[in-house]
Amino acid sequence: MPTDLLKKGLNILLRRQTNILSAAFVLMGTVIFSQILGLFRQRLLVGIYGASNSLGVYLASSRLPDLLFQVIIAGAISSSFIPIFADFLSKNEEKEGFKFASSFITIGILIFLVISIILFIFSPFFVYIVAPGFSSTDLNLMSNLMRIIILGEIIFMLASFFSAILQCYNHFFITGIAASFYNLGIILGIILFYKNFGIYAPAIGVIIGSLLFAILQIPFVKIVGFKLNVNFDFKNFGFKQIFNLMWPRTTYLAISQIGTIITLFLISFLHDAGRSYAIFDYALILAFAPVGLIGQSLSQAAFPILSRERNKLDEFKATFSSSFTQMLYLVLPLSVVLIVLRIPVVRLIYGAYRFDWEATVLTGKTLAILSISLFAQSLIYLISKAFYALHDTRTPLIAGMIATVVMLVGSFITIFYFKGNIQTVAWFYTLSNLINFIILIICLNYSVGGFKNLLFMKSSWKIFFAAFCLGIALYIPIKLLDQLVFDTTKTINLLMLTGVSSACGFAIYLFLTWFLNVKEASTFILLFKKIGNAKDILRKTDAVADPARVKV
Repeated sequence: MPTDLLKKGLNILLRRQTNILSAAFVLMGTVIFSQILGLFRQRLLVGIYGASNSLGVYLASSRLPDLLFQVIIAGAISSSFIPIFADFLSKNEEKEGFKFASSFITIGILIFLVISIILFIFSPFFVYIVAPGFSSTDLNLMSNLMRIIILGEIIFMLASFFSAILQCYNHFFITGIAASFYNLGIILGIILFYKNFGIYAPAIGVIIGSLLFAILQIPFVKIVGFKLNVNFDFKNFGFKQIFNLMWPRTTYLAISQIGTIITLFLISFLHDAGRSYAIFDYALILAFAPVGLIGQSLSQAAFPILSRERNKLDEFKATFSSSFTQMLYLVLPLSVVLIVLRIPVVRLIYGAYRFDWEATVLTGKTLAILSISLFAQSLIYLISKAFYALHDTRTPLIAGMIATVVMLVGSFITIFYFKGNIQTVAWFYTLSNLINFIILIICLNYSVGGFKNLLFMKSSWKIFFAAFCLGIALYIPIKLLDQLVFDTTKTINLLMLTGVSSACGFAIYLFLTWFLNVKEASTFILLFKKIGNAKDILRKTDAVADPARVKV
């Protein structure tokens, strides 16, 4: 019996997802697990440190290491490593693919290490540049925290390469679970070390989490046959092609991350800068939850398929269209929930003793503003992946540059000339995402010669209408129940209020999308029924991954 359970467990871990929807559901499952751990991590931080300057400084200290990782590693993986490595696998040239991967990882590690050492040594100078409005004490703390986090980022970088390799083999479960253990590591760091090390505890947790992320994937990397051999040979793998694919995406991420750094720079001049930044960051974490759960999962699952279909435009457009409407169908109701139930959500997630009512209200308002563009943020991931699959990394770069400039210029003017607050920054963040989305969808339509079948666009308007009705269905019961039935000062009553309102709203949304004949409604209704139809529907998904080319 124990042997059978072990075998079944291993089969789940090793099973490949052979189409976009099934891969996306696996990714969503692991993302949900990761986000539960992430929210628990945030609750711990709030419960121990409150909405304080020290917490804001800790959150700010990760920005430069994140910039380093996103620019050097994340951009390279998404724009060039995955498409080229997947291309080797599709041609049955696995050995050459492994040589390419070893070269890529070796050079990436070297570059990352050199810049990390510079950032580590001169951290006091860099933190003053990015947050000059912080006090000297806060800047010194930020410098020390950043040095610890850099060490974790080095390990995280190697683990990210492991994930990219496994995802090219359509192994999404283990990579998602491993990534979720990053949050578990931070939780362990907080619990084990906060009494002795204070705000340094979560930074130590970053190192623990990165180690867990890497170690859990090593056995599976060995199973697919990859072994890292240190070499610097890019000549045989089309260095020019790699560079042409990589530089626009890397530049885009650099601009995006620099935008984040400048946002921190601007917020540092607000009153109670550390607290203001903590509130903005905590609202952003809640707003990003649906984007990470749905936007990143579906686009990540679609990317290998779109890459293989780039020379078959009809199939490419069908895959993109189905992914577009599936993503919109899932993310739009969640954004409406966050807008309408902003205060209950913030209270339930962050409602610790040290997170006061004023912080709750400010976080809720900021969350509602950010949630307006959640559908756009999610779809930007998918559209960008479509461009990368077409080997066009310049269009997302240009669109991202325009959007970032709008956000930064608008925030700068309102903060320094009109004495704006943290909600001002949130409004321009939302506006920039909407602009980015509009530019990208127009350009993609032009690049693929137009989407002849615009049914997915018609479905989109139906989904928007149903989401609007969902908002009304949420607002009315929550107002009535709040005033007439529930005492929401108690957590259990707040949970019941949120649950009842959400149930009413989602029932209306599901009924309307089914009544309006939105295909995704029927698909997801059957998927969630515990009957055999679910497997049949998954098999009939428009985009099916190539079952060949894989060892396990």
